[in-house]
Amino acid sequence: MSRTGTSYELYKQMPDILKPDLYIMKNITKIQLGQNGPLVSKLGLGCMRMSSIWGGPTPDETESIATIHEALDRGINFLNTGDFYGAGHNEMLVGKAIKGRRDDAFISVKFGAIFHNGQWLGLDLRPIAIKNFINYSLTRLGIETIDLYQPSRMDDSVPVEDIIGTVADLVREGKVRHIGVSEITADQLRKANSVHPISALEIGYSLAERGIESDLLPAAKELGIAVVAFANTAEGLLSGEMKAPLAENDYRNHFSRFQGKHLIHNLEKVEVLKQLASNKGYTPTQVAIAWVNAQGGHIMPLVSMSRRSRLPENMAAMDIVFTPEEIHTLNTTFATGAIQGGTYLQR
Repeated sequence: MSRTGTSYELYKQMPDILKPDLYIMKNITKIQLGQNGPLVSKLGLGCMRMSSIWGGPTPDETESIATIHEALDRGINFLNTGDFYGAGHNEMLVGKAIKGRRDDAFISVKFGAIFHNGQWLGLDLRPIAIKNFINYSLTRLGIETIDLYQPSRMDDSVPVEDIIGTVADLVREGKVRHIGVSEITADQLRKANSVHPISALEIGYSLAERGIESDLLPAAKELGIAVVAFANTAEGLLSGEMKAPLAENDYRNHFSRFQGKHLIHNLEKVEVLKQLASNKGYTPTQVAIAWVNAQGGHIMPLVSMSRRSRLPENMAAMDIVFTPEEIHTLNTTFATGAIQGGTYLQR
């Protein structure tokens, strides 16, 4: 069965017993991490939403583990977690899921962010802290080596050279295979890569979040660094399901992008995306993922999910092809600055 909008609709109507043999990408597209790095699936599985987010409920763990298993079965081997997701819960969950399947999974771990009672406190990027973080992560994951280890963000509290130099020491010790970075500037990326080859840059990127196109993305491409792009639907803004105003207890109310006139303006832009998606027979979420995927062979959409039912939809998005006219419509409607207000990415 071809992965088109129409066939995806047929898939959803089929009995569950018939579904596992469909949408299995035995020859899933690969992406190389760094100039001489490993090949991994071009679609990454973000595991963050399998744990409590901003103090919210924890999804069903059995279903989350089953989602990881099915993703691995379908060829999605890039699993992204963080030692601060659910205060360690996420790493323990991933560890359970990959037990007995270590060779099937490529594990990416972020470190450095400090939370207390669901509240952001800041970063701890001191070498002594990094050497402490790594041991807890390895224990929670139940593995001997982390495939990709990266600071979750950088500030001016610790020199870039000291942060990357410390992780490079962990590479030499055999605790880390490859070094990544996340949410940094082009200058920081160049400096980090001068200390030790950087394999991947993890960064928020979507139709609604295009500021990195001016300098950070070109720098990564120049250096041969793969881009792991998260928040493809901009915290649900591009899903086509958001309505104004948000519920009072919605964590997104903390960010100006989802408040008052900003949200109303932004949802008007999303109407264009919804219409284009409808015309192609796909969902707005699929088109949003597909747009990120279409930005280059060195860019991986990192999609967070905690339910197996989301896998076919997200995998089908990787096969979407746009016409030049469709790309022009999306790029002009969602030009840099078209979406008003900030999010945690501007924290």
